[in-house]
Amino acid sequence: MSHELAPGETVVHLVRHAHAGSRQRWDGPDDSLRPLTDRGRREAEAIGQLLAATTRPDSVIVSSPYVRCVQTLEPLAALAGRDVAPDERLAESMPFEPMLDLVVHSPAGSVLCSHGDMIPEVVAALQRRGCEIEGEAHWEKGSTWTIVRREGRAVRAHAAPPPEV
Repeated sequence: MSHELAPGETVVHLVRHAHAGSRQRWDGPDDSLRPLTDRGRREAEAIGQLLAATTRPDSVIVSSPYVRCVQTLEPLAALAGRDVAPDERLAESMPFEPMLDLVVHSPAGSVLCSHGDMIPEVVAALQRRGCEIEGEAHWEKGSTWTIVRREGRAVRAHAAPPPEV
């Protein structure tokens, strides 16, 4: 399994939001407002450090509008000198096709943050379209999928577990 890029290949990263505690224990008025825990903030910092080297001047940092997703990408955005752009296509319980379009057509080096119900659907759709999944799948909070694209389609993808914090 090689993580080297061939000429003409680009990557986009798909991050599951960092640790935000239990939905059942959240007593706020709306689950979309549930923030990261202390552990989640440490994971977000580590994710930002790991992905900062892959962002390019034209890449975008896009997140589900849910607080925990935006907070996951804020450290990366600060390092890259840009803002996190909220996008409903990455929110929970949305159709996967618009999110799939973001994955395939976002500028090279872009980072997208979504949820545990969406990422497996998108990865499965990529696989059905011929994307090779390399290595073990990781779906945990704070995990990151790196999707390699060539000529307008995803050709292979691999997952990294959440950073140890």
